[in-house]
Amino acid sequence: MLWDTHMHTHHSGDSDALMPDMIQAAVRQNLDGICFTDHFDYDYPDDPNLFLLDFDSYIKEVRSFQDTCRDRLSIRLGIEVGLQPHITEINRKAVTGHPFDFVIGSSHVVHGIDPYYPKYYEGRSEKTAYREYFESILENLNTYSDFDVYGHLDYVVRYGPNHNRFYTYEAYADIIDEILRKLISMGKGIEVNTAGFKYGLGHPNPTEAVLLRYHELGGEILTLGADAHAPEHVAYAFDRLPQILRHAGFRYFTVFTGRKPDFLPLPE
Repeated sequence: MLWDTHMHTHHSGDSDALMPDMIQAAVRQNLDGICFTDHFDYDYPDDPNLFLLDFDSYIKEVRSFQDTCRDRLSIRLGIEVGLQPHITEINRKAVTGHPFDFVIGSSHVVHGIDPYYPKYYEGRSEKTAYREYFESILENLNTYSDFDVYGHLDYVVRYGPNHNRFYTYEAYADIIDEILRKLISMGKGIEVNTAGFKYGLGHPNPTEAVLLRYHELGGEILTLGADAHAPEHVAYAFDRLPQILRHAGFRYFTVFTGRKPDFLPLPE
């Protein structure tokens, strides 16, 4: 049985999903557990309030379902923190000030622009835009460390003009390897995010080649997430995960409780 440890609800600025509906979807998918990871993206461009999180309300609701659903589903309390070098202290206070089981650190904003928007790609090549995204990850890693895994490591390819048509690990191997080595040296993991299938990429984020390279470099911490913002996307394409992970050399996946990793065997 698998865990989906990346999902969003109405507490995130880009979701209207209700927690009971996400829980019911997880039960239908026969998951062993889930972790809610609603967004906290401080200083989000154009709409600074969009991804601010009401921590008290969010935590209270997760706690209530942990109690009422304990016989059906294990539920963890998590957060997805949008990393930018100039807000490290704000993010640190948000993380250390609350009892999270799991913290995803993600790059949603690159030098003031979210690659979700076309303006990020204007006036330059797609390759240059993608490389700047990866460079920004290194900037974040050099300024902030209070997270457990880095989310959707090649998030940028979801939204580029050609998506992943011309994107390969090999084209960016130098900087991706630097990112992976840095994460491993910090004792941090990555996630395999199946939303890439939802976006029509035909691959997870990051790609299978990156997952394989992470394992080759000695990476051990690997969490699973569908990045669902609606019930119908909970555990999206999770049926593909055992084969993908085994091909990359993994025989387990990771679940965090109280910020400590547990390594669980992949189902046969």
